[in-house]
Amino acid sequence: FLGVMPAYSAADDALTTKLVTFYEHKKDSSVPSHQATVLLFDPRNGSLKAVLDGSVITAKRTAAVSAIATKLLMPASAEVLCILGAGVQAYSHYDIFMELFTFKEVRIWNRTKEKAVKFANSVNGPVQVCSSAQEAVTGADVIITVTMATTPILFGDWVKPGAHINAVGASRPDWRELDDELMKNSVLFVDSREAALTESGDVILSGAEIFAELGEVVKGTKPALPEKTTVFKSLGMAVEDTVAAKFVYDSWSAGI
Repeated sequence: FLGVMPAYSAADDALTTKLVTFYEHKKDSSVPSHQATVLLFDPRNGSLKAVLDGSVITAKRTAAVSAIATKLLMPASAEVLCILGAGVQAYSHYDIFMELFTFKEVRIWNRTKEKAVKFANSVNGPVQVCSSAQEAVTGADVIITVTMATTPILFGDWVKPGAHINAVGASRPDWRELDDELMKNSVLFVDSREAALTESGDVILSGAEIFAELGEVVKGTKPALPEKTTVFKSLGMAVEDTVAAKFVYDSWSAGI
């Protein structure tokens, strides 16, 4: 797939478009599934101001949004973090979650165990490599799914009541990471209702009802409900790339 994601933010005085390619690799590949470039324009006259590495921006802004959702939605005494998947998004999520939160235990599972072991050996903190997704998930307070799964790999009867799930993979209308039981028995938050109802197989195929957009919780117009089992379905929004690109450009311009 080739995606074009344009956005304009008056508040940030920024106009961008992201060009992103997405290739489903049938076997493990040294080439990332997602590759991207962000073009930053001057909104006053349309001049191109910068070409930025969209892959880095995508990885970091996606993890940042998951972190915001987790801060708002996770249970009060979250001690165990579980990551399903060991690709680019697993690393970016781990980095920001370790920076912002304090977990006593971190677990990882990947369908190719060697990649999970490589992940555990590459990051700074201790990570437990699990032999199955169920083992990784059982008892976890916060779960992050960042896989290339097309059918569910996370099941409701595994999940601890009150846990928070960040569902980042399965970005096609016929792909799943979460099963019907989990989707229907959790409070569902999304980044965009419109996107979730057209792009997310987890939402579309389960028929789960969307409770709120994350922005509504940030603004205070919808409650967070951290005492409930919660799912944040992340698909990504072009404005996130815009804000991130402008932040990088402004920092570079200021010599930071």
